[in-house]
Amino acid sequence: MALKLPLESLDRCFQAVIPGMFTTASLDGEPNMIAVSYVHRIDDKHVAISRQFFRKTHANLQENPRARVALMDPMTMDTYRLSLRFDHEETSGPIFEHMSARIDAAASMTGMHGVFRLQAAIVFEVTDVEHVPGVFKTSGQAAPRETGLAAIDSLTQLRVLRRISDLVRSTENAEVLLDAVLGILAEDLGFEHSMILMLDETGERLFTLASRGYSESGIGAEVRVGEGFIGTVAQSRRLMRVSSVQRARLYAEAVRSSVDKAPKDDVPLPGLANAESQLAIPLVVKDELLGVLAVESPRPMGYGDREEAFLEVVAGHVALGLKSAMRVDEPDIPSERTRVEKESEKPIRHFVFYPKDDCVFVDGNYLVRNVPGKILWKLLDAHVNAGRSEFTNRELRLDASLGLPTLRMNLESRLILLKKRLAERCPDVKIVPTGRGRFAIELACALKLDVKD
Repeated sequence: MALKLPLESLDRCFQAVIPGMFTTASLDGEPNMIAVSYVHRIDDKHVAISRQFFRKTHANLQENPRARVALMDPMTMDTYRLSLRFDHEETSGPIFEHMSARIDAAASMTGMHGVFRLQAAIVFEVTDVEHVPGVFKTSGQAAPRETGLAAIDSLTQLRVLRRISDLVRSTENAEVLLDAVLGILAEDLGFEHSMILMLDETGERLFTLASRGYSESGIGAEVRVGEGFIGTVAQSRRLMRVSSVQRARLYAEAVRSSVDKAPKDDVPLPGLANAESQLAIPLVVKDELLGVLAVESPRPMGYGDREEAFLEVVAGHVALGLKSAMRVDEPDIPSERTRVEKESEKPIRHFVFYPKDDCVFVDGNYLVRNVPGKILWKLLDAHVNAGRSEFTNRELRLDASLGLPTLRMNLESRLILLKKRLAERCPDVKIVPTGRGRFAIELACALKLDVKD
């Protein structure tokens, strides 16, 4: 028998903005009420509630399978009372993993990673839904204005997906693909703040390769897999959405705190200090994690099921496009064009390499580190000492000193990162493509190179 109110119509109530009030009773009728931070809608007849420290609640359910949870719509302040019948508990499987990943992400945002862990997902059948109008609602009140994708007609959305699909098919340059996709999402659909992070060669960190809508691009900023919102999405390989105002503010404070404590040569992750909504989707091809697409908004309740579904399709296209663009054919013979330009009349840029952590500074300012740092130093050293300006991806991949993995796409992504960092911090040195699998460094300066411990 269908419910009087379908659960899918209560989407905002399931976004964990306002805690739900969960009531159980013992066999002799003694009630117990607790606040629950997360109620997960499974389908049109079932919900799951996270069990973390609910000893009395758990004991009551063993005696009496009937319960009730009251959820509030944060936009209208309407309350919905769901009558429940205990079905079963899950300590593994898709439902448990989805809820656990979300709780882990929230805990990591607030510095409580490993403390608030999901013990079980308690699954209930919903037998009835009672609607209680909000205390501020009047009979003549207009319905909340549609925002986000709900305010954009379906035909426009389909046309955007077609444009992105066309980009994937026609673009061999990964940098162009990423920047173009983020531009389309911002200009056509209103996803004004977004970023794409790629998995590094160790598989332990993500690094920012493209961003849109931030005062600082954050190119090269790193996130450890398993930490914070984005890191948890990468680890679980599951889409996640956070719409809680309180959690978003805690997240922003955690980001600011981590930036304050970070070494001065670290690049801060781009982010909105006043973020209210966040959504992140893993970029996966078959079983391989490539990275994460993340968007955020200062607007409360900025993302719903529609945005989730749409961006999942976009993420699938982007992942396939990256996999294709970063595996182009390469020439077998490296180019060795000799430098002929005069250096004497150009300004001098001073590069310093620190082999201990493969870190490169330019004119006393941090530029890049790790694999991109080693690549840059190899290019600059070859230019100064061997007069070379052109290089191939193949020769870099075969250079054991760079420590590159066998995957081609990792080198491609590192070259894009290096190119963007140079454009931001040292525009006198450019990396430009010269053909398939080939690139050159173009200089508007003379180089001074030093190595320090």
